[in-house]
Amino acid sequence: MAHICIHWFRKGLRLHDNPALIAALRDCKELYPVFILDPYLHNKTSVGINRWRFLIGALKDLDCSLRKLNSRLFVLRGKPEDVFPKLFNQWKVTKMTYEFDTEPYSLSRDKTVTTLAKDHGVEVIYKISHTLYDIERIIEENNGKAPLTYTRMQAIVKTLGPPKRPISAPTVEDMKDVKTPSFKKHGEEYGLPTLEELGHNTSALFEEKFPGGEQEALRSLDEHMQRTGWVCGFEKPQTSPNSLSPSTTVLSPHVTFGCLSARTFWWRLTDVYQGKKHSDPPVSLHGQLLWREFFYTASVGVPNFNKMEGNPVCTQVDWDTNPEYLAAWREAQTGFPFIDAIMTQLRQEGWIHHLARHAVACFLTRGDLWINWEEGQKVFEELLLDGDWALNAGNWQWLSASTFFHQYFRVYSPVAFGKKTDKNGDYIKKYLPLLKKFPAAYIYEPWKAPHSVQQAAGCIVGKDYPRPLVEHEVISKKNIQRMKLAYAKRSADSESPSKKQGVKRKQPSVADLMKKKEKKK
Repeated sequence: MAHICIHWFRKGLRLHDNPALIAALRDCKELYPVFILDPYLHNKTSVGINRWRFLIGALKDLDCSLRKLNSRLFVLRGKPEDVFPKLFNQWKVTKMTYEFDTEPYSLSRDKTVTTLAKDHGVEVIYKISHTLYDIERIIEENNGKAPLTYTRMQAIVKTLGPPKRPISAPTVEDMKDVKTPSFKKHGEEYGLPTLEELGHNTSALFEEKFPGGEQEALRSLDEHMQRTGWVCGFEKPQTSPNSLSPSTTVLSPHVTFGCLSARTFWWRLTDVYQGKKHSDPPVSLHGQLLWREFFYTASVGVPNFNKMEGNPVCTQVDWDTNPEYLAAWREAQTGFPFIDAIMTQLRQEGWIHHLARHAVACFLTRGDLWINWEEGQKVFEELLLDGDWALNAGNWQWLSASTFFHQYFRVYSPVAFGKKTDKNGDYIKKYLPLLKKFPAAYIYEPWKAPHSVQQAAGCIVGKDYPRPLVEHEVISKKNIQRMKLAYAKRSADSESPSKKQGVKRKQPSVADLMKKKEKKK
């Protein structure tokens, strides 16, 4: 039987290594590549303008690639459960394919849509390609628990062997018997969104440093893979949080949106490593992809993973509620230039180095401001191009010493940490030009500069630039004691979190239920 098929793009905004798309083409006479602007995921309040711009770039690129195959992208607006029944009837659909997604919202959405599809006589096929491995398989190998240490994770994936090799993008030959119907009013009904349509003020936009799209992702990957010495010697902790141009690959936004397949990235690295001495996980580039897998696995295996309450592996901490402190941190007004420069770069460009994330996350939570990591998680989700549900929640728990990492007495200094790699404060001068005339001796601590120096720099602390919100040396010591109490309470209440190897499942997850209900093709 020749099918009329929808391939539903969500993440996985690419043609290469897209097994669900290839499955759509099998026995297919008509193909409708669909993307839905879902109000739950794509709304103005939780998605920042840079992230929107990246997504629109990725969709434009995808549409362009599909057109080269004599197809095109159909963009619809609305809740998937409202949109699909209309499409099933209108286009007489018989088959639908999509890439499997492990986020809680995605699992419940997909379950609803799958039920609707079956009610309409539509066959549903999904494939796993957003992660290196089938996450459920990792959990099964660990006796039904999510591994909570990286070494345990490494041991499990070693038994599973290397990830599957990526598959090629469809060609014109693959599409020769498949047509995508054209509509006169395609642009009006199914056109790509614009920032203006979404209600964004584009006059406030900064230069786009990291454009979205599969072609840009593959070009950037090629560029990095040619630097064989750099790739083989890469060690994440040795890269700089405050270099003027990125000291890492900045491929993470492409992997987050699925413009670049994680498996393609993995195997390209394997090719570069072949026969050469190279760094190893956790610090190598392979190691970074395994960290991603680690947090994805934890997010599937741990209930309420993006919250403190109801999260069985998370230390319960009596965080303060301080809207003024939170706003100052978010708007780069803490009075600590290193922290404010990082938050400014984040807002302007949508990306900051991993260690810069460490610095501002520690500062907001256990280091200085004692604010719940969930608040920081929300800000990163809005502003980061690579804001990923599982990684964002996992890293905030790690950096607040709530889960995974337990050396709460190791605190990043908002002054000394930045000085290690940028003594003169060039990074601060770039993102906080107000401070650029301060001499290196005071650039990290302008409040310590004599009044005459502040005058000469054209910036008076307390008037032109804020005084520090807190006294780091004092507050960080107090916060260590508060953290010590939270840990003591945790130990008294239950087994220490650092001793736990995982959380045993009490009942099947939504993913389990879906997998039992649907036969993978």
